[in-house]
Amino acid sequence: MPSALTSRAGGVSTGAYDGLNLGDHVGDDPGAVTENRRRLRQVLARPVQYMRQVHGRDVAVVHDGAGWPAEGAPEADAMVTTAPDRVLAVLVADCVPVVLAGPGIVAVAHAGRAGLAAGVIPATVSTMIGLGADAAALTAAVGPSVCGLCYEVPAGMRADVAGRVPAAWASSRAGTPALDLRAGVAAQLSDLGVGSIAVSRRCTREDPRLYSHRRDGVTGRFAALAWLGESVAYGEPVAA
Repeated sequence: MPSALTSRAGGVSTGAYDGLNLGDHVGDDPGAVTENRRRLRQVLARPVQYMRQVHGRDVAVVHDGAGWPAEGAPEADAMVTTAPDRVLAVLVADCVPVVLAGPGIVAVAHAGRAGLAAGVIPATVSTMIGLGADAAALTAAVGPSVCGLCYEVPAGMRADVAGRVPAAWASSRAGTPALDLRAGVAAQLSDLGVGSIAVSRRCTREDPRLYSHRRDGVTGRFAALAWLGESVAYGEPVAA
């Protein structure tokens, strides 16, 4: 299962979106986003499947040879495929990008605060198991996101999310209520019996090479990408 992570490097977007912005819903020039996506596809030499992410728990299954036009991308926060001709993309700018893979199957998931609490990770693993995967044989990569020390939230919001995902409870550097989304995702994956879990230590708010809504407000989106193959390589930036 080859997989990769983009950054701000490359691309033609300017201003607040400077670099390889892949998000077509954040106010960037549509022509720039189209060119950024074209360049990424050229580097990967495969079609890239995006989603319309809505902070929910729906999972789309991408079948062999099937896809959606850009304007009709599936409304979902996770995708699963057994098709060798698809690159799956999840777009983020502080939320947690998750890549999952097992023999003959791969998935990506978008786990923000709402999606984590709603159960997008269990829904993704359940869909993979329904397609024949064994949870113990799955490998998960939990990508860069805003860290628990930087993700300050109201006390009621922390209590609500941690009431459903206890591992997400955190405190910021200032000692105020916060959420650790990566810890929550990792705990859910462990509870689901996923055999191997790697968690990034990169914080989007602290790393200027990555887009961060929490840091910048108006900004672009970077991507975690996964597709079927024989090797595993996650976390090295891909410039297009």
